[in-house]
Amino acid sequence: MVNSDKNDLNNLNHSCAHLLAAAVLDLWPDAKRTIGPAIENGFYYDFDFEDLKITEEDLPRIEKKMTELLPTWESFEHREVSEKEAKEIFKGNPYKLELIDEISQKGEKVTIYKSGDFEDLCRGGHSKNPSQDIGAIKLLSIAGAYWRGSEKNKMLTRIYGTCFTNKDELDKYLEMLEEAKKRDHKKLGPQLELFFFHETSPGMAYWLPKGVILYNKLIEFWREEHQKRGYYETVSPILNKKELYITSGHFDHYWQDMFVANMGQNEEYGIKAMNCPNAMVIFGFKTRSYKDLPLRLSDTDPLHRYELSGVLNGLLRAREFRQDDAHIFVSEDQIKQEYQRLFEIVEKFYSIFGLEYSFRLGTRPEKFMGDVQTWNKAEKELQEILEESGKKYVILEGDGAFYGPKIDILMKDSLGRQWQMGTLQLDFQQPRNFKLKYTDAAGQEKTPVAIHRVIYGSLERFIGILIEHYAGAFPAWLAPTQVQIIPISDKNLDHAQKLLEQLSNAKIRTEVDNRSETMQNKIRSAQLQKIPYMIIVGEREEKDNLISVRKRNGENQNGLKAEEFLQQLLMEIESKR
Repeated sequence: MVNSDKNDLNNLNHSCAHLLAAAVLDLWPDAKRTIGPAIENGFYYDFDFEDLKITEEDLPRIEKKMTELLPTWESFEHREVSEKEAKEIFKGNPYKLELIDEISQKGEKVTIYKSGDFEDLCRGGHSKNPSQDIGAIKLLSIAGAYWRGSEKNKMLTRIYGTCFTNKDELDKYLEMLEEAKKRDHKKLGPQLELFFFHETSPGMAYWLPKGVILYNKLIEFWREEHQKRGYYETVSPILNKKELYITSGHFDHYWQDMFVANMGQNEEYGIKAMNCPNAMVIFGFKTRSYKDLPLRLSDTDPLHRYELSGVLNGLLRAREFRQDDAHIFVSEDQIKQEYQRLFEIVEKFYSIFGLEYSFRLGTRPEKFMGDVQTWNKAEKELQEILEESGKKYVILEGDGAFYGPKIDILMKDSLGRQWQMGTLQLDFQQPRNFKLKYTDAAGQEKTPVAIHRVIYGSLERFIGILIEHYAGAFPAWLAPTQVQIIPISDKNLDHAQKLLEQLSNAKIRTEVDNRSETMQNKIRSAQLQKIPYMIIVGEREEKDNLISVRKRNGENQNGLKAEEFLQQLLMEIESKR
């Protein structure tokens, strides 16, 4: 086990966000700053420049100013101020005044952080000595973003950037960004006709037929593997009354991130953003005994979360998605064994895709549900499980779910980028809130413990990462089109059709390119579509009843019998190589 450095990197980027705001205000004193958080792999800050147009041509100038200011930023000074004092500091800035009102209404403390000559409204989380810790800065892009993510509000200018402790780290990151651009799932998705996004449904993908095949193959694999392991699939309502989320605790901790529907007559509904409250209801549907445990309930219901428009990122950060979700109800003495089983599932799934992974333990957050004693017990249990597993893991303090500590799955893709994917959460709290009970062997009523777990995580996010991991060239078992038959001329169309029927009957996803194009153009088109195999059909192949096979990497196999190729392909698909 090692301590996580994610907090350090977040604090570094958060400090750079402040530095960016200081530089912008130094260059454009009339600009109004709004918010500037650390995000994955960097930071951003939103500004209102009024009628002034800031473009990416201005970024080097801002970068230079940040570098000039940095030596004077030797620390961050923190102080609490009254609501009145805060409003005096930020008078003339309606965005900051709105935030101050919200903080005060919640009864929270108003805090100011200062470095150099710049101070900002902030909750904290900074580098201890920015002038020494920040070794390299790069501003990456400019985008528009509505204030608070609402299209009803004013459009602001968002400046994105990243920073590292030294230039070598920055250079490696920028090289990775260049390679990532070639693999960007937001470009490859439409190009490969998998999915697209439309302005009428921000953050919600339109899945095209080929994308649906990919989606369903992943779920099919998940479903088969979980049926073997004693999981029972469920489906539950997408729309639930507010009262359900009050009981689960999500109303206090998550309601602001959900889509809400007011139905009149004092009825308020939440569009499902998570599956756990419904799983609790299903457990409580009938009387349970110790013989029912572990009870493994799985589902892939669609979920919706109101992500701010500024953080939407294709499939990686979407408003509509599905999870390969499951809620496992166990007795306390079954926790360790069940986690061991979960580690086996994780290994099975991630090894299939050639993905490296490690674990991260998230502990009690600042806002949590339940009592500290139970939390300490749950955290100790998970840490012991991790130690005994021998798996590599880190600890991120305060990163647990509000109802329990968790073990996150951290995955590395082919570019070495780290992603947080699945999660294995231990929950003593929600079963208590829902008054769930089972009868133990002695006839006594006990409260079960719930394990919330996803392995893929969000299917959308997982697919987005797979597209970039494989650069769209999926292994044959996942590829939407596995074989493209390319007749050299129209004379060979009948033979191509017979091959199509033979392969299709064997459940090979096959297409015939019958366009009036040259063979070279058809091959190039199949390669651009990342199709694993092409069968070239000409007069010689038809006469000899043989086929010529071309792989998408350019390798050729000539003089094969169709049955021979079919058996090879079926073995490759079955093994999921």
